[in-house]
Amino acid sequence: MDKILIVDDNPSVCQALTILLELYDYQVVAVGSPKEALPIIMYQRISLVILDMNFTQDTTSGEEGKAAFYQIRDLQPDLPVILLTAWTDLTTAIELVKNGAADYLAKPWDDERLLVTINNLIELNDVQRKSQVLTQQQRERDQHNKSANLCGLIFASTAMQRLVDMTIQVAKSHVNVLITGPNGAGKEKIAEILHENSPRADKPLIKVNVGALPVELIEAELFGAEAGAYTGANKKRIGRFEAADGGTLLLDEIGNLSLSGQMKLLRVLQTGEFERLGSNQTLTVDVRVISATNADLAGAIANNTFREDLFYRLNVIQLELLPLNQRKDDIEPLIEYFTQSEKVIPEATRQALQLHDWPGNVRELENACQRANLLSKSTEWQAEDFGLTPIDLASYEQIKPAEHLTKARVEQAINDHQWVISRAAKSLGLSRQALYRRMEKFGITK
Repeated sequence: MDKILIVDDNPSVCQALTILLELYDYQVVAVGSPKEALPIIMYQRISLVILDMNFTQDTTSGEEGKAAFYQIRDLQPDLPVILLTAWTDLTTAIELVKNGAADYLAKPWDDERLLVTINNLIELNDVQRKSQVLTQQQRERDQHNKSANLCGLIFASTAMQRLVDMTIQVAKSHVNVLITGPNGAGKEKIAEILHENSPRADKPLIKVNVGALPVELIEAELFGAEAGAYTGANKKRIGRFEAADGGTLLLDEIGNLSLSGQMKLLRVLQTGEFERLGSNQTLTVDVRVISATNADLAGAIANNTFREDLFYRLNVIQLELLPLNQRKDDIEPLIEYFTQSEKVIPEATRQALQLHDWPGNVRELENACQRANLLSKSTEWQAEDFGLTPIDLASYEQIKPAEHLTKARVEQAINDHQWVISRAAKSLGLSRQALYRRMEKFGITK
């Protein structure tokens, strides 16, 4: 609840303002002099000050209010201050507004105007404060990421920034990581960032696509095999675990591993020990395992096709990579990267790119960019260049707010803008009231 400080030596004014503001759910503190007000500003969280300009009987110069205003500014430079004036000459009030006062109101004030002014000032101050915090966080992230190896990852969305921050933080440990997300979203790139920013960066990163191997060869691929261990094994084969010793092993599409392979993998994760197929010799390795999957492993556990104990061994930390249609701020920088072109994206093309669902994610976008490079004949990118249907902007503006907003999209916008509803609404093309209605409809609460 926002707390408002009233500074006025007239008890009737303080009482009237207190009753009015409390009716609108503001918390109110009222004092009779600047001397009483300054400690409150120092030690309490005040959202706004309503400051009278005169405190000595028969004084109308405004000098007392002026001095109090500058004392408040020294303590809290960004704290909104509304001046209350009760005389005809407004020169001093205007001077203070020029020097940072939020507004001035004449006594007797208009309740409606006062409430609107207070609401707007508090909301604006909240936005500015959060923006300052985010800017500082961004500076810290930029400095942090500047020394990190992002392996050429291209992104602009808040969702990807959060994932990258967490990835770099997790990279410094030796724990196993499970990367989840749809095909083509970039799970392998996240695995590369994990490895390159880890203490194992000077050791090998070995990748194996479990889903691309025949079931009968998966165990030999992972653990190796002696000559004659199976048909066609004419010589000893070194497995991926041995090859990754000291480094990192990426197991892509881990959900396709057979139950017998899962049992052996579990043993390696628990003890670091395994045997090659056809051998009784126990080998020991030190490997960090990164797993990736687009499968529903919880469902596989329920269906007894994936071991629950293995899942918890792999999933010490989970990094969830969102599909491209939930981080659409990444689309344009990715297009610029894939096409290596500075062609302009006109609004109709931009809307077509935003409306497309991108079921193939970044991989589909990369293919679309290759197509565009080959087929584009214009100085600007057209929707057809990417294999998309052109958008009629006039028609789109009429249907945009109501037709294309899912609960996930609304939640993403709200989270991306740190629950600043006015900004989230603007990004969705809605009014604040319309966004509140959709939040109520979808049951979205903070």
